[in-house]
Amino acid sequence: MVAPLLTRGSRMRFSRSLAFLFCLALPVLCANALTGAARAQSAAQAPAATTEPLEIITASGAHDFAIEVMRTDEERARGLMFRRFMPADRGMLFDFKTEQPVLMWMKNTYIPLDMIFIARNGIVTHVAANAEPMSERTISSGPPAYAVLEVNAGVAAKIGLKPGDKVQHPLFGR
Repeated sequence: MVAPLLTRGSRMRFSRSLAFLFCLALPVLCANALTGAARAQSAAQAPAATTEPLEIITASGAHDFAIEVMRTDEERARGLMFRRFMPADRGMLFDFKTEQPVLMWMKNTYIPLDMIFIARNGIVTHVAANAEPMSERTISSGPPAYAVLEVNAGVAAKIGLKPGDKVQHPLFGR
């Protein structure tokens, strides 16, 4: 006959010890889970951002958008990351403050986007349609760009946007 590794009394003490440790760890585990859930929820929800009007002029007419403008390095780095939704008439404009070759990506971006590369004078130089969500593949401006406008995927095709069209916003009037 094989002797049990733990006696009935030692098994009870061991079970009580595990239960005690679990009770100590549970609040910490729950707090970490709630903190993580709160972080994920706040990241997924767009902050109450200030929007500015922007108009795109194409052969099909004038198209109005309410856009957030990213002017700082930190704002440009964050962009639309972690957001799960953007209304149809919204967008985000990245101000690079100088015309330069621009590389964008979709890391941590859940929303499929059209990226519209714009010269200093407000003329569209390139359109990257339907950028793949969560991709780390770089998307090039082609010619130097002064700004990039991100809108929901399909918007560029819907309004007939093409290089040479005009974007009107105070950023291009200075």
